[in-house]
Order: sequence, then C-alpha cells, then structure tokens
Amino acid sequence: MNSALAATIGLILSIILIIKKVSPVYSLILGALTGGLLAGWGLENTVTEMISGIKDITPAIIRILAAGVLTGMLVKTGAASSISQAIIKKLGAKQIYLALALSAMLLTAIGVFIDVAVITIAPIALIAGSQLKLSRAKLLIAMIGGGKCGNIISPNPNSIIAAENFNAPLPSVMAANIIPAIIGLLFTIYIIVPLLPKGTILQPTEQIEDNMRLPSLRSSVIAPIVTIALLTLRPLFGIIIDPLVALSAGGIIGIVATRNWHKTNDCLSYGLGKMSTIAILLIGTGALAGVIKASTIKDILINLLAGWSNGGIIMAPLSGTLMCAATASTTAGATIASASFAQSILGAGVAAVWGAAMINAGSTVLDHLPHGSFFHATGGAVGMDVKERLKLITYETAIGLVLAISSVILYVCIS
Repeated sequence: MNSALAATIGLILSIILIIKKVSPVYSLILGALTGGLLAGWGLENTVTEMISGIKDITPAIIRILAAGVLTGMLVKTGAASSISQAIIKKLGAKQIYLALALSAMLLTAIGVFIDVAVITIAPIALIAGSQLKLSRAKLLIAMIGGGKCGNIISPNPNSIIAAENFNAPLPSVMAANIIPAIIGLLFTIYIIVPLLPKGTILQPTEQIEDNMRLPSLRSSVIAPIVTIALLTLRPLFGIIIDPLVALSAGGIIGIVATRNWHKTNDCLSYGLGKMSTIAILLIGTGALAGVIKASTIKDILINLLAGWSNGGIIMAPLSGTLMCAATASTTAGATIASASFAQSILGAGVAAVWGAAMINAGSTVLDHLPHGSFFHATGGAVGMDVKERLKLITYETAIGLVLAISSVILYVCIS
C-alpha cells in the first residue's frame, strides 16, 4: 500500500480510537504502528521510524517539563487569578467580554496552558455573568478566543516544539505572531461575541466563591516578567538562555516573590502533573509523527502546492491545521506538522521563524474538536453541556482561521 495512504489510515484509526475514549497515547501509538505495517515497512522498520519520531521531540519534552515550574507557580500561588481579577476590575462590567478575553490572552501568553487559563478565569466569569445576567456561551467564547490569541505568542509547548523543529529562536517565534494575536482578540470581541446567540443566561444564584488569599498584582507579575526577560536576552543581546532555564527560574522567583515558599512542593507537583500529561501524550504524538515524516504525505502535499508561487507559505499553516484537526490539540498538531514538514517548508524558502509561527497559528484552527480534552475541559469549566458546547465550534474555528490568515498575510507583507 502507498505509504501516504497507509499513514493516513493510521491517523484516522488514532482519531477514531480517541473519539471512542481510548487512551490518546495508546491510540496514537497504535495508529502509527498500523500505518507503518500497512505501508509494508515491516515491524522492525516501523518501530524504528516511531522511535525516530519520539527522539526528535525529546528536547522539547524536557523543556515542557521545565515549564511546569512556572505553570504550577502561577496557578497554585493564586498569581494567575490575581492577574485576571485585576484586568477585569480595571476594565469594569461594561467591558466584561474584553476583560475576560484579555485575561485569558495574558495568562496563556505568559505560559499558562489555555485550558488551565480558562478554568482559572471561569469562576470570575461566572460571578460577573450571574450579576449582569450574561450569556454563558458568550462568556466562554470570549475566554477561548483570548486564550487562542495568547497561545500563539506564548512559551507554551506548541511554540517550544515548533521553534525547536525549525531551529528558530523561541522569543522570535513568539514575537512574530503578536500582530495576528491582537487582530484575533479584536475579532473575537467585536465580531464573534456579538454574532453568537445568547444561549443560556446566567442567573444571580449561579456564583462560585473563591476564598483563596491572592498575592498582590505586583508580586504576581514578577514571574512572567523574569521569564520573558530571560528569553529576550538572545534576540536583544545574543545571550542564549534556554527556555528550560528561563521557565524554571521564572517559576522559582515567582514563588519567592509571592512569599509562597511553603507551597513550593505543591507548585512543583501541580506543574509536573500538568506537564507530565502533555509529555506522555507527546510520546504517542512523536511516534505518529515519525511514521508520517517517513511516508510520502509531505511529498504529495508539496506536489499539490508546486503550482503555487508561494506553496511553502501555504504549507505551513495548512499542515498545522490538518494535524491539529487530527489530534484536537494545538501541541500535538504543532508537533506533527513541524516535525514532518519543517524541512520542506524551509526548502521552499520560508524563513525558519515564520515557518514555526505560521504552523503555530494554523494549529489553533481546529484544536477544539470534541475528540480532544480542551473541548470538554472548557465546557465543564462553565457548566455547559455537550450539546451547547458543540454550537461554539464554528465560532472557535473562525477565530483560529483569522489567526492563521493574519499570520500568513503579515509574513507575505514583510518578506
């Protein structure tokens, strides 16, 4: 069987198994194994390609585990809640949707996972929504839209992996999508939120109390400031500080700044728990990426785009979109797309930074599909049932498309 068709069958098998609630890691590994065997590679060669794919993302996995220090600090010390509450309080009730979107954007931009960012802000959103009798759907789409915008300019796993596979500086990959992120934020607040039907209106009784004593805003922002400052030393002064060091150092300094050193173990355990899930998932993702990379899928895509004068530019966001649709994950989508297509995109003349940035943006287009955890985690955060949550998919996709298209247009304009 043609290796492209075989790899596609393996990919489809993985999706079906994930939808059937089989462990995503084992689903991806089984899909990779099936694809290789159907391609006629034999068991030994198939396993070799799978292991090769896992080896390619090992450096990123280590950096992702280090990112758990910052994530754990932001969540367990209350710094994330302090930052989001300050934004909402500053903008006021009249700009509640903008406040929620900005909060989610900022939290993901400083390294908090998008689902964790939404879960963190959701209690505040529900309290405000119940007081103002707002739509549950509009509140959630504002947070999701803001989170997607922050995700393409963050030191989150998707950015780390894309930068790693393109051998591009992480701060430059993050900075490349700042303008698309701003466009996406404005699109979310002023186009998507008004278009969205009201759905369920929150009643004054629906409130969530949080008795956690939050640190001051000043101490809460120290960790992300330190992390970003360390990461920007490379493009500004040529001083290379690996994300592994920057993310860990920012988290530790944040624990001290918020005077929560007694929560150090809680912060580290929480962060490791969150990142371990992703790291293990990436083992399965890497195995599938190895099979896809060894197949002729990328050659077919290259041939399809050969007639385009800017085929490489189209390939970057398109590969990110297709792979995130298959995995319903920004991280997994960016991993498979960048591992499989980086060399082809670079060979087409696309700059490394922008290849990574466009794949990153493309990986937000369909990362919210129901066979992924993000769909269920965000819906559960605001008490939304599956039927109502499904109605948001079209609007989420529109936000992701705007981010991807804006990234492509910006690259074309400056190149």
